[in-house]
Amino acid sequence: MVAPSLPLSLGALIGVVLSGGFVWWEVGRYATPQVPASLFDERRELFAYTAGLFVGVPLAIAYVLYIVSMVSLALLGGLVFLALLVVGTEIAQWALLRTHFWGSDESGPFYALGYRVAIGGIIVLALASEYFAGPSITPTGIVLVVLDSGAVVGLEAAGALLSTRSRPGSGRVGGGPVSGAIFGAVGFFLLGLGAATGGAVAFGAAIVALFGAVLVYHRLRPILAAIPAPTVGPPAERPRTTTPYARTDRPLASTEKPGNQDDR
Repeated sequence: MVAPSLPLSLGALIGVVLSGGFVWWEVGRYATPQVPASLFDERRELFAYTAGLFVGVPLAIAYVLYIVSMVSLALLGGLVFLALLVVGTEIAQWALLRTHFWGSDESGPFYALGYRVAIGGIIVLALASEYFAGPSITPTGIVLVVLDSGAVVGLEAAGALLSTRSRPGSGRVGGGPVSGAIFGAVGFFLLGLGAATGGAVAFGAAIVALFGAVLVYHRLRPILAAIPAPTVGPPAERPRTTTPYARTDRPLASTEKPGNQDDR
C-alpha cells in the first residue's frame, strides 16, 4: 500500500522542478550576471512566485474538478470548471499587475510570468499526486503525467505573456486577457479531451498543447528582452554616492574639507 504522503510528495517534486526550474533558468536569463543590469526586481519576482503558489490552490481544485467531469463525460460541468479555471487565472494576473508593488514599473511581464508559472506548478502538484495515488502506476502513465505537467506549465508561461497588453511603441499587435483566456481555454480543453479519451489521443493532446505553448512563448519571448531595467531613469539633480552600508553621503560643500568634520 502506498503511503498517503508519497503521491503528494511526488506531485510537489514535479511541480516545483518544472515551475521553479523555469523561473531559475528562463527568467534568470534576464538578471545579473547574465545581463549588465537586471530587467526586474529579483525580490518582487520571488514574492510573485510565492503568491502564485497560494493563488494556485483554488485554481488547481477547479482543474481537478474539470478533469473529473471530462472523464465522467459530464461535458457541461467540465466546461463550467474550465471557465472557472481560465477566467480565475486571468483575473488573478490582472489583479497582480494592478497592485502598486508589482505593477509600478515596466517589469510587469516578468512578475506575471513567475506568478503564472507558480500557479501551473500547483496544478501540476494536483494532477501528478492524483495519478500516483491511483491503483495502477505504469511507465506509460508516468510519461503521460510528465507531458501533461510540461503542457500545463507551458500554457501558463505562454498565457502570462499573451495576457500582457502591448506597450506603446513596442511593435506588438494584440495581447490582453481575452487573448490569454482563449489560448488557455483551448490548451486546457485539449488536456481534458485527452484525459477523457485516453490512449494515443491523450498523448497526442498533451504533445499538441505543449507544442502550442512553446510556439506561442517563443514568439512572445522577445518582449522580455525589450523591457528596460527598473533602475534606469533620469539622473539625479545632485550627484550622490552610496556606501556599502546603504548610507547616502551628501557631496561636500566648497567650504568643507574631507575627513572627520566633527569629533563631537
